[in-house]
Amino acid sequence: MLENAKAFSGFSVNDLAAAKSFYTEKLGLQVDEDQMGLHIKISGNAPIFVYPKVDHTPATYTILNFIVEDIDKAVDELTAKGVAFEHYEMPPTDEKGIARGKAANMGPDIAWFKDPAGNILSVLQD
Repeated sequence: MLENAKAFSGFSVNDLAAAKSFYTEKLGLQVDEDQMGLHIKISGNAPIFVYPKVDHTPATYTILNFIVEDIDKAVDELTAKGVAFEHYEMPPTDEKGIARGKAANMGPDIAWFKDPAGNILSVLQD
């Protein structure tokens, strides 16, 4: 029934201006804004819609994953722009905040960070 339907992802934030600044200035993404919210453009033409919500509660799971060729380079560049990476015990993350899944034969290398609304995002190298 939906196999030919176009789809898009969406999530809420509590401060649209802060989100727009973060996604454009820190992450370097193209972001369009209209009366409904933000439209983030990413590779593959799958739009992401970000909408304001007064009683926003941050997602407790990863809402957006960015696949990168070199995770160390991506983490270093984002850190230089002021992005703070999360540190976890499980899976264990190193001093940069990267969980080295490849070395442990447990999935990709991945590092998590939050947007200004507290939503969790990641960069990962598969």
